[in-house]
Order: sequence, then C-alpha cells, then structure tokens
Amino acid sequence: MQEIVEASIQDITAFTAVAQSGSFTRAAEDLGSNKSNVGKAVQRLEKHLGTRLFQRTTRAVRLTEEGMAYLKAATSALNTLREAGQALAASRAEPVGRVRIDLPAGFGRLLLPSLQKLRERYPKLVLELALTDRMSDPVSEGWDIIVRIGELPSDSELTVRKLCDTKQALYASPDYLARRSTIKSIADLNSHDALVFRSQASGRLRDWELRDGDQTRSFIPTPVLILSDGQALVEAIQLGLGVAHILDRVALPHVKAGRLVHVLPEADVPGPPVHAIIPLGAKMTAKTRAVLNYLVDELAVSN
Repeated sequence: MQEIVEASIQDITAFTAVAQSGSFTRAAEDLGSNKSNVGKAVQRLEKHLGTRLFQRTTRAVRLTEEGMAYLKAATSALNTLREAGQALAASRAEPVGRVRIDLPAGFGRLLLPSLQKLRERYPKLVLELALTDRMSDPVSEGWDIIVRIGELPSDSELTVRKLCDTKQALYASPDYLARRSTIKSIADLNSHDALVFRSQASGRLRDWELRDGDQTRSFIPTPVLILSDGQALVEAIQLGLGVAHILDRVALPHVKAGRLVHVLPEADVPGPPVHAIIPLGAKMTAKTRAVLNYLVDELAVSN
C-alpha cells in the first residue's frame, strides 16, 4: 500500500521561512523551532508534492524552479489565511504582526528616525527592514512593501503607490563653504571639489543635471572623490570634502540640522519619484496598509 504523506500548514510555513531566509538555521530561529524539525517539515512537503523544492549544498540553500513556483502560491495562500484570521479577530482594532519592508540604503536610513512614531502609534507591529539598492522581488522574497526610487518593473502582479517627488540639488557643508570661494553660478563649480556617485548597477558615474536659466545642463564634473555608497556620499559632504549632487529628500534632515547647505537652489531639477511596490492580493492586510499610509503621511510632511 502506498504511503500517504499529508502537507500541513506548519510544513508550508517552514518551507516559506527557509525560502525567504535562505537558511534552515535562520528559519528555525524565526519560527522558534530547531533546524532538525524545519528540515523534516520541508522533507514531508517535498514528499507530498513529489518534487524537490530546494537545491542544497554545504554553503547555500537555493530554490529549484518548482520551489520558486510553489513559494509564490504558498506565500499567497498563507497571506490569505493570515488576512482571514485578522478578519475573524474583530476585537483587534489595531494592526498586529510583522511587516517586511525593503528600502533603498540611503533612503532607508533617512526614514529610521521616524519609525519611533510608527511604533508608538502601533505598538503591536513588528518591523523587519532591509536596506539595499537592488530591485527585490516582493512575491518570491515575501516582502510586504518595497520602496524604490526611479524606474519601476512592469509587472501586472504588483501594485504601485507613489510616496513623494524629489529634486536633484547641490549640497556642501558649512565648513567647506567657509574655506572656499563663493558659489554664485554653475561656472563657479569648476573651481570646487566635486564628490561624484558611481552606480553599482551600471558601473557608470552619475551625471549632474542642473538648471541653467531656461536650459538643463547634464555633465560629469572632474571628481576629487568617487563613491558607490549613497550614505558614504552624504557623510563625505558633511565632512567638508566637497560639493555633491544628491536628492533633496536625503539632504533635508541634514539641512535642518545645519550639517549641510543647499547650494545654487535655482539650479535644482526634478528628480525621480519614490514609489511603494506591494504584491497584489484579494485585500491588503491591515498591518501593511497601516505602514504604507504612515510612509505616505511621513514623506508628505517632510517637504
């Protein structure tokens, strides 16, 4: 007689935890279990499905093609069950549970100081943040919200909400400006030290786009320092190493604190918009909606 192996919610949950963390050990820690139990749960699920969900080596755990397809379905099903549980718990008036948010590195650090207000408003929320500049997959990686600046993926399975606009502008530290000649025009920049950003994705130096009267000029200045980390670039400006061209949203808290000075504001140009990307579902969970609305409100008032 053929043995019948049933798949349980616990087995599917263990599988998604391993897939999202890339580790049986980390998955066990997240689930409050142990590595052996998580491994057995995944084995039961694979036996039930009749296929391997992971490629295992001594160094890494990767999803197979079948595993990626199953993760998408499993994540959607588990989210539906969680939403159903929240709907049944009608007495819970406040958002509860973990919300996973993927943010651009520099922009994420900009938002960190404001998270205390979110925690005070929703004390039963647990926030899991990743600060990375790569384009993550909200479906297969299990993110609730991905915040990205600029170009977005064209995917019918994603919903997008605009969070704010940006400007590209020049900034320097008060100390640097006190030591160097006054910057009254774009031409004056030729006698100043330029800090330039190199994109990790393309490997190219990022242009400076500046408004010059009725025209917009795009050029790459001769740099004294090139950085491929946005946060390091902001720190270099504050240290007085030169002038840099960055997003106003990133510079704003440092300008308010007196650490940076907005240079040639008449030369500002529109920058890329900031969007939140959310996997589509039957209904957005209350906890995700609460965090999303908070991000919209926070960025709206930080102009």
